[in-house]
Amino acid sequence: MKIRRVLATAVAAAVTAPVVLLSSAPAFADEKPAARTQKAQPTIEELKQAVERAQKEYDAAVIAVNDAVKFFEEGLEEETYPTKAALIEAEKAAEAAAKAKTEADQAVVDAQAELDAATTDEDKAAAQTALDEAETAATEAAEAKTAADTAHTEAQTAHDDERVDQARKIGLLQKALKEAKKKLKDAKKALSDAEAEEGEEPAGECVAAPDLTAVVSGLPDKVVGGTTETFTLRVTNGTGSTLDEVYPFASAHGFDTKGYKELDSYLDLEWSTAANPQWREADLLGGTSIGSLKADASVDVKLRLKVDADVLAGQGSVYVTADYLNDDGSCGGYPDLDDYGFQILPKGGDKGGDPGKPEDPKDTPAPNSPTGQGGTSTTPVNTSSTTTGSLAQTGSNDALPKIALAGGAALVLGAGAVIITRRRNKSTGA
Repeated sequence: MKIRRVLATAVAAAVTAPVVLLSSAPAFADEKPAARTQKAQPTIEELKQAVERAQKEYDAAVIAVNDAVKFFEEGLEEETYPTKAALIEAEKAAEAAAKAKTEADQAVVDAQAELDAATTDEDKAAAQTALDEAETAATEAAEAKTAADTAHTEAQTAHDDERVDQARKIGLLQKALKEAKKKLKDAKKALSDAEAEEGEEPAGECVAAPDLTAVVSGLPDKVVGGTTETFTLRVTNGTGSTLDEVYPFASAHGFDTKGYKELDSYLDLEWSTAANPQWREADLLGGTSIGSLKADASVDVKLRLKVDADVLAGQGSVYVTADYLNDDGSCGGYPDLDDYGFQILPKGGDKGGDPGKPEDPKDTPAPNSPTGQGGTSTTPVNTSSTTTGSLAQTGSNDALPKIALAGGAALVLGAGAVIITRRRNKSTGA
């Protein structure tokens, strides 16, 4: 199996497009009836265009979900929003009515005391009149308070209904995002399968190893400028055989909220292990073997994300995968580049969540969760093993949409694949 075929999805070209439809082949007069109804296979170029269309659809869905959630959290609570403004006024009116009723009730008490203290008929008559007037005013104040409380309840209900409607809209947008993500995955697979059939590279090199997993845990949904977040990348060998050299890969990427400015320079990802606790740049991780990994064993790589204090608000993702190379020359790796999305907040931003917040849109794409596959024991690692060749460079491609991070879109190549390729070439004298 070809190296690029096995690790093709490790190069995340954030492209979301509808599922590719087969186009009908042109019919000619001299064709047989059956031939006229046969559908032609799409070309590689057509499949690439389909992936680009799917990427745009996915990007739009991500933006729509993020905008809807932001409106739910902020827009609905602005004092100028109609239902919020009406609620504020109703609250003030209810408070004023409650105060007026309290004062009117006290006036009745005071008037009754004056009547009880009166000794002459003239004083009693005047006190009785004052008491009657106070009781009338108290009755009117009570009615006003009831009306104000009712208006406040109605205003609260109207505002709550707005929040419910917005939450429903978010649910529908999240559903559309999920569908767009599936379309993108299908489009990518169609392209990958077609490229494999074209035989662009000789087969029999490396193999896909979906049971060699790389799973992130402990990465928060939000990161704030000027802070550091520490989390874990667990690599698990579920292949059933010992792998002689394992190469994890991790990379952090980000864009501002509008998707125009790349924020990679504000994100510094480092790694370390129990065997070698010194923190190193993540760019070195993909080209460094962490040693052998027995069947059903796991090893944890610590990751540390430093966020520059001057970072802009935006969206980010940490991308991970893993490759292996055995002493007998066999090689392969996890066939995907999984992404774990997070929101980037400027310095002083609030990391706290809203208890009433609807389902988190970061699936916006949803990160993979640890599966239980493989054991939990940690095999000692060797991070000092020699690596050959330079590491793969990461960066953006002007041809790609710049707002695809939440769903796994960045031009990132697992460096382990490059190391494997170069070592294989060296061993074969290439």
